[in-house]
Amino acid sequence: MALILGLTLPWMGEVSAETKPRVAILPFLIERGEDPGRGTVCPICKGIYRRGEILPGSQNTLTRLLQQKMEVMGIFKVLPLEKVEEVLSNWERRLFEEKPIASSIQLGRELNLDFLFVGVLFRFEERIGSSLGVEKPASVGFDVHLFRLKDERMVWEGKLDETQRPLSENLFKIGSFFRRKAHWLTAEELAGVGMDEMLKRLPGLKELEE
Repeated sequence: MALILGLTLPWMGEVSAETKPRVAILPFLIERGEDPGRGTVCPICKGIYRRGEILPGSQNTLTRLLQQKMEVMGIFKVLPLEKVEEVLSNWERRLFEEKPIASSIQLGRELNLDFLFVGVLFRFEERIGSSLGVEKPASVGFDVHLFRLKDERMVWEGKLDETQRPLSENLFKIGSFFRRKAHWLTAEELAGVGMDEMLKRLPGLKELEE
């Protein structure tokens, strides 16, 4: 009767939410690189990034941003960060540094997940200046990998490796300039905007599950 009348009862919404695949966002790993004169290699996908400074706590900023954006997208049932941290507290951090893929998948199975996001941070440099003018612009480099636990496959990856530039340097990027609010962003703002654009390329659930 509720369906005929077009009504949605509270318990119906709960059932719908429970049918979504479970996902968690693992706290971002930090990859600083060993040689200052060379790029940094991602331990997950082997992509190369320009290394740089990493502000203390910036990995937590990225983890929180990704958690919030995935909750808003509503594709998955997102496990609370507190639950992830609780289980992670019983693990040795070095295991993820030495074997990031195997350790992440094992953690995902312990959490009874369907999917798991594993991010790696390479650079998080704050702007020097204000939104109107800078001596040094914000610069951020990170990537995000989505693993499917049933077959341990990486089914998607996103990448951001960007230093904000003035519009005068590249008029072909005028759309990108205005998406970045047409002013100089903080590192967190640049990461947030870049993450939004990255997640627009995330495939639909049907494709991710096939």
